[in-house]
This record gives sequence, C-alpha cells and structure tokens, in this order.
Amino acid sequence: MADSDKTVLIIDDDVTIRKLLVHHLNVNEYNTLEAENAEEGMNYLDINNVDLVLCDVTMGEMDGFAFCRKVRENENHRLIPFIFVTAKNTYEDKTKALEAGGDDIITKPFDVDELILKVKALQKRSDIYKLHGVKKNLSTSFESSSFKILIVDDDEALSKMFKYNLENAGFACNLVHNAEEALEELQFYTPDIIISDIMMPKIDGIEFRKRILDKPKLKSIPFIFLTVKGEEKDILDGYEYDIADYVLKTEGPKVIVAKVKAILNSISRERQKVVTELNHAAESLRAKVVPEKEPEFNGFTINQWHQPYEGIPGGDFIDYFLMDDHHLAIILGDVMGKKWGAWYFAFAYAAYVRSAIRGVLQSSEAYSPSKIISEVNQSVYSDAKVSEVFSTISIVILNNKDLTASYTGAGDLPLLHKSLSENSVNSISSKGTLLGFSNNGEYEDRIIKLNKGDSILLTTDGLIETRNKANEQFGTKRLFNLINSSFELRDELDFIKKKFNVFANDKFEDDISIIAIQVN
Repeated sequence: MADSDKTVLIIDDDVTIRKLLVHHLNVNEYNTLEAENAEEGMNYLDINNVDLVLCDVTMGEMDGFAFCRKVRENENHRLIPFIFVTAKNTYEDKTKALEAGGDDIITKPFDVDELILKVKALQKRSDIYKLHGVKKNLSTSFESSSFKILIVDDDEALSKMFKYNLENAGFACNLVHNAEEALEELQFYTPDIIISDIMMPKIDGIEFRKRILDKPKLKSIPFIFLTVKGEEKDILDGYEYDIADYVLKTEGPKVIVAKVKAILNSISRERQKVVTELNHAAESLRAKVVPEKEPEFNGFTINQWHQPYEGIPGGDFIDYFLMDDHHLAIILGDVMGKKWGAWYFAFAYAAYVRSAIRGVLQSSEAYSPSKIISEVNQSVYSDAKVSEVFSTISIVILNNKDLTASYTGAGDLPLLHKSLSENSVNSISSKGTLLGFSNNGEYEDRIIKLNKGDSILLTTDGLIETRNKANEQFGTKRLFNLINSSFELRDELDFIKKKFNVFANDKFEDDISIIAIQVN
C-alpha cells in the first residue's frame, strides 16, 4: 500500500507542533488529521480510517498515556500503531509509554528523519502483525500457553540475561548462540517472535534475516535485531529487511522486555480481532451445518448436543430430512481436519447429502441410507477439491410405522442400540469406507427392529478422543458403560453430558456431537 493511502492522526494541544508534524508527513505523502485533545482524537478515530496515531503525552484533561490505554481497550482501534511525542526522554517514561500500549516514542524537539523512519517502520510492522496474526494456526489463538521467543546471540552472558528477564515476564524462550543453530532449531520450532544479534560469526544477523525471508513458513514471524550500533544507517539497513523493531543492547533487558511485550500484545490483539470476527460469523453460519433445534417426529424423541471447539465451528455437521409422514432421515458427519478449514468442507458435504436425499426420493430405493451414501460418495469422489478431504458419516432413517431404523455408515463410529426389553446395549458397525476414499464404498443397510423404550446413540470421535487431566481418553468403553448404566433414566443424553463434562472438566479437544433417539 502506498504511503498516500495511509492516514496519520496527530493529537497535540500545541498548534505549532501539530502544523510542523502535518507539514513533514504531507511532504512524505501521508494524509493527516489534527486533534488538540484526547476527546477530539477519539472522535476522529470513531469516524475515520486511521492507520497510525502520533500523540503528545502532556495534555489537558486526559494525558497521552491514559488516552492510549483507552484506545487499546476499544475493539475497533486496539490494533492501530501508536507513537508518543514527548519532551521527556527518561528510561521511566519510555517504559511507561510501552506499558500503556504505545509502540514507540519520539522526543521533542524531534528529528524529522527519525520521525518519518519510525512512522514507516510501524507501518511495516503493522502489516507483519496482520499477516502473522492471521496466518498462524488459529488453534494457537485459544491456547493459554506463553508466547514463544527464539533468542539468537553469540554473547552467552548477555543472552542468558535477556532470556532470564523475558522468562520472568512470562515468555517461553529458546536460546541458541549462532545463526546455524537457529536455522536448525526453526525446522522443528515455530516461535512467535525472533530476537537476533546482528554481529555474529560466520552468518551474521543480516544474512540470517535474509535466509528467514526466503522461507515462506517463517518470513511472517516478527523479527527484532539486537545491536550495539545506534547510527541511522545501521537502523535503516535493518528495516530494509522488514524487521519489526531494533533494540540497542545498551538499553538494557527491561527495555527489551517492554518492546517485546508491545510487539506481542499487538499480535495478540490482531489474532483476537480475527477470532472475534470468526465468532460473529459462527453465530450466523453455524445453523447451516448444525440445526439450532431437533425435529419433532411422531413416535420418537430426538435430542442433540453439539459443542463446537472454543465456539469456532469445525468439521461436524448434523441434518434432518423429513422424507414423508413415516420416514425421517438423520445425518451425522465429521470432516477430517480442524476448525474453520474443516467447517468449509462440512458445508459442502452437507449440501451433497441434501442433494442425494432429494435424488433418491425419486427412486424406488427412497428409504435406503446406503443408496443415499453411495450417491454422496459418487459426488464427493468426482469433486477434485472436496475429495482431498475425507469425511465420516452416519445416516439413520427412522420408520414410525414399522418401528425400525435403517442405518448405513461410512468410516464412522459404531451406532449404539440400547434395548430396554432385553436390558442390553449393542454396538452396530458399518463396513463402508470414508466418503471420497474410493469410487465404490461398499455401503450396506443395517435394519434395527425397535421397541418402546429403546434408544439409539450416534456420536463423532470428538467425544471419545477427549482426554482428561490425567491424559486418559474418554473412549468407547466408557461411553458404552455410561449407556449401560442409564436404563432407568428418561433423559439419557443429559446424563452422558454431565458425566462427560466432569471427566473433561469442561475442556474439549474437538467438536462434540451426539444425537440420541428414543422410541416413545
């Protein structure tokens, strides 16, 4: 994006400073907005697309630090790069500025070249945040683990001191002493940020950075240079390689910690913004792959439990299709993969199932689940994109006239049938292959004769593969035993949910989907 597309908001109660900043930014092709206090600045943020804020520290009713914290608390503005402009230049002021949420600080009277350099650097850094925050696997957005940092420095004493201070601040650090070790480490370890010395033997920091930029999986990771040089040329050379920041070793470990916190907080805010947007989308899209409520079907009570992992829709899909007054099709599927990528294909699979049901309704085999799955398998197998992602599926067609359930599965977990009259639980498996695995899935119908009080349970593997704190898997045997102990209960699904939540301590590893069918 050209600089002329960028807008900088200047907040300062000194009109002379504002005009001076406006002049130099306009000369460098930045658009500018002016505000004389924090309240006016917030109004500009609310109605304009602002790419960066330059803010005085000492102002009237609300100082710059308080205003920055207010900006960071606002979901719409929290990612905007923020530079403080101040007459103070103490270590305490720099630390306070970074802790308030600022990205950098410029001291009055400021050097014009330094001002433009920092504005451009933050513009680049913002682009890195957006790229890294979105590209990093979304599952890490929900982990409670610390941010991971790789430190590369041949000065063992100094690097250990940096590591000690960063770990005390709550970060997880790996330390290596040269670029060769770092490149080897990065084959198996993906940090959230890389901090590298510039002056190193054999492969120096600049060459190391070049090699990182040549690796698609690593080049978007924010990168900080450690240097003993503070000259403008050295700094400019570093920024030519899209670094996020540079730190002078003479500034001390506390400044490094403050700068790392500022960078990682920006990444965290970017990821959280993405997660928030996905959650908003989830609320409107989830019903398309999982109905909000179960259908009513004469002679049967149907209950479902669907718990998406961390609120983000994944690969499970559920559907119900009333074929006529006496036949209801129930579909439970699970696309292999995680979170939103799996959800995308789940939507495609669900569409194929609905299309196949409508197709077989026009044939003499309208009430055969094996015919439906065969039609779906053919569609998936022929679709070059969807066929790359395999899926399991269970289809049950209930008949309330004959009290039967016809069942066919494709690579799914066994269906569990609880017979009240025989006081037994039977596991019914299907031999069908995963959808899209082969042209002929060898699907067959299994007919289950039902009696009043009987029940059928369908589930995806998210339930049985969940582990507790002791690393024990919930497993099919535990589920089987729970069903076996629920003969006297009317609400079988509620019983299973409560037991499972206690086992998992309400922390799941995947989507959880169960459908319980009971004969009235």
